[in-house]
Amino acid sequence: MTITCPKCKAAMEEVVFGGATVERCTECRGIFFDILEHEDLKALKGSESIDIGDPQKGMETDELDMYNCPKCSVGMVRLVDPVQNHIWYEACSKCYGVFFDAGEFKDFKEESFLDRIQSAFTRPRR
Repeated sequence: MTITCPKCKAAMEEVVFGGATVERCTECRGIFFDILEHEDLKALKGSESIDIGDPQKGMETDELDMYNCPKCSVGMVRLVDPVQNHIWYEACSKCYGVFFDAGEFKDFKEESFLDRIQSAFTRPRR
């Protein structure tokens, strides 16, 4: 079954890395991960190579705010990464898949010391 990109509606292609298969848009290069695949791939050396898109184009698609999950067609919601709050990604409340715009997975994977310091000051304290 061919799925389409939730943002630009182009066809998505399967990309395999480290035993995980993700879907990447053939046009805007956004990436859809099944439940927790983005976390699994974050831990694998070299997995940033699947994110071949232009981050500037990815930022342009962030302006879209109504889209459906490419797997189950449920409306996706925008979330902010708790450690790198400049990364906005979309998540499905039914299948728990997530969509990163072009360049976001590479950025997600390259968590810096400054990102960790900033998150310590922006997280709610208990």
